[in-house]
Amino acid sequence: MLRSLASLASLASLASLGLFSTPCILSAERVPPNIILILADDLGYSDLACYGNDRNQSPHLDQMAREGQRWTEFYSASHICSPSRAALLTGLYPVRTGTDAHVFFEWSAEGLPHDSVTLAEVLKENGYRTYCIGKWHLGHKDGYLPIDQGFDYFYGIPYSNDMRVDPDMKVADTVVFREGMTEDGMRDHANKIDNWIPLMEGDALIEYPADQNTLTRRYTEQSLTCIAQSIEEKTPFFLFIAHHLPHVPIFVSDSIQSTVSGNSYAQAIAEIDASVGQILAYLKASALADNSLVIFTSDNGPDQTFNLQGGRAEPLKGSKFYASEGGQKVPTLFWWPNKIPTGEIDALGSTLDIYNTALSLAGISDASKQATDSYDLSPVLFHQSESPRKDFYYFSSFIEPRGQIYAVRKGDWKAHFYQSQSPEYYNPKSIVKHPKAKLYNLKEDPGENTDLADTFPHIVKDLEKHSEAFSKDIQRSIAPNRYSKKILHQVRPDWAQ
Repeated sequence: MLRSLASLASLASLASLGLFSTPCILSAERVPPNIILILADDLGYSDLACYGNDRNQSPHLDQMAREGQRWTEFYSASHICSPSRAALLTGLYPVRTGTDAHVFFEWSAEGLPHDSVTLAEVLKENGYRTYCIGKWHLGHKDGYLPIDQGFDYFYGIPYSNDMRVDPDMKVADTVVFREGMTEDGMRDHANKIDNWIPLMEGDALIEYPADQNTLTRRYTEQSLTCIAQSIEEKTPFFLFIAHHLPHVPIFVSDSIQSTVSGNSYAQAIAEIDASVGQILAYLKASALADNSLVIFTSDNGPDQTFNLQGGRAEPLKGSKFYASEGGQKVPTLFWWPNKIPTGEIDALGSTLDIYNTALSLAGISDASKQATDSYDLSPVLFHQSESPRKDFYYFSSFIEPRGQIYAVRKGDWKAHFYQSQSPEYYNPKSIVKHPKAKLYNLKEDPGENTDLADTFPHIVKDLEKHSEAFSKDIQRSIAPNRYSKKILHQVRPDWAQ
């Protein structure tokens, strides 16, 4: 059980007075660095002021960018929630873990496969305390929760905030029911209230329906408590803070509503920004900043299908649900005061690479622990050297047979083999193969407006061979796809129809 917020307040007070005793402060010379990974949900490439947005307020993230590194060529491994999170925590393209076809729902029977090796598991084995705060979305049944996948502690929601409760969920003795709800009502299979999601701690429901207006604030409080606990225990920690915003529906705190102008999307970004500001301020006050790497990124591009007032990815094309630049290139910040040089980084990177980078920083050199699709970006972080990642593969959820590559980037060049013909949500029939590949130079043409395939046929041929070789490698290691639409509908219980 985590320490109380009263204890946290006491620690914060001591920190502000500079009264922490020296042995409590983690030292880069004596222990591995703390790693804090902050993930936004559906945040677009152009949604922050530090990425050129003139509508949204993000002063703390902008400061994080000034004090750290702002990466401009960083990709999420998928264009939708669950696959991107699976990739983030395993360092593997989702097709290798069988999580590539769809997201998990409140009625999904499974989640990230049990035999998956997560970053949390490896860090925990090497002396880290591991915490998951916020949205999980990799399975909510017994055996699939964060505490089953390497995390010592979980506080948050099991899936997206537009979903419903699983009436068969385990309920804590101290559960709080709101809005007139009771346990009998929660157990009623006729209970189908959208956006009424459960709040969990460990493996049990502790609040239903969760008060979404206060969720982000509570994520922040729990995160600070986790940090305080690790300070007291003198252990390095891995803290995964996965916000459910700005995914719709959007609920924000009263203070944000009263102080931030603009639409609800702008307020959601301000809510996340305020949380990041509190985390960074606490690290500085507790003298942990010099030994703590903080990473901020997004699980995929902006939702332009269900949230018409939502995110932006300009000048990139596409959005969430599409294996496109706008669907997968995401804003990414690295912050580690007095350890990594500041500036803009145009080296190629991916959320896949956070896995091996974290292992390297933690001093874990066992090659068997490294992930196949992950690269160690620490040389770029410390020396701004050339990235070890030379390519990136885009996989659509709807191309069959699985493992076929939608598009590939190699250096500055990108070849498209398929195209989404329709903006319709999850329409597999809209994915068609081009008669011949299209070619773009992303450095000169990030919006992919000029097809250069006829001008540089030798580059097209090289990228085709490059893609075919990787596709064959994927096919050899592909995991069973237990989450296709057909199978999901077969296991969908009556109450979820």
